[in-house]
Amino acid sequence: MRTPQRIVCAFLASAVLLIAGGGLVGCATPFSQKMPWEDPSYAKDISATQADSRAEERAKGGWTEFIRHHEDRKKWVTEKKVDILMIGDSIVFGWSREGHEVWNEHYGNRNAVNIGSSGDRTSHMLWHIQDGGLDGMKDRNPKVVVIMIGTNNRGEPANEGRDTAQGVLAILKEVHHRLPDSKILLLAIFPRDWKPTDAGRIRNDQVNSILKIYADNKTVYWLDLKETFLGKDGMLRKDLMPDALHPNVQGYREWAKAMEPMLTELLGK
Repeated sequence: MRTPQRIVCAFLASAVLLIAGGGLVGCATPFSQKMPWEDPSYAKDISATQADSRAEERAKGGWTEFIRHHEDRKKWVTEKKVDILMIGDSIVFGWSREGHEVWNEHYGNRNAVNIGSSGDRTSHMLWHIQDGGLDGMKDRNPKVVVIMIGTNNRGEPANEGRDTAQGVLAILKEVHHRLPDSKILLLAIFPRDWKPTDAGRIRNDQVNSILKIYADNKTVYWLDLKETFLGKDGMLRKDLMPDALHPNVQGYREWAKAMEPMLTELLGK
């Protein structure tokens, strides 16, 4: 006869399978199943999970330095000692631009490397990783890998964020299996657009509602910093994100301050 605990776990597992396309919630029973990122395989039948070198975009004159940046990032992780690795799109990339002063203050002496890439969707970061982007650290995994990506994905509204979430999960799988000794801090995609009812905000909220179930607080940790960037009325703070998407200097300062407690904890584990 099944115990109530096993019944609850079976129900939760079924619910997650429906929501996240294969993810499972950890339950303390003999029948506990692995987290979804523990299996390196993933379906590649949607654009979010298909590695893309941005060849078409570059042929049209977009992000022409992408390949050079790709090679630079491979060199950085090979030649430098890396305790903290940050992965993401232009919001993460911005640590080397708008947020460079804050980066130097918080991470300059902590062996931190930023491999964010402007405009990246999950498919672009997947290509970078699959083309050797993390190979230089395979024998010396970072202590912590921080991941935030997905705001640039153009998912179908009817999918309610599931397609973008699958792309983020694919990256999570790739990172974990290449850097198995690293702790992963998975950040919720930052809120975007001014109002809670704006389409971009709704999509990111939908994605985040799926991503958070990937945390087991042993290998993958979840951190949602949305309250840092939102006012009490739910409006995006213009003083931190003046273009309704990218943090300014003060935005990066608030990000660093809000992330520091968990980052410090993970570095000490």
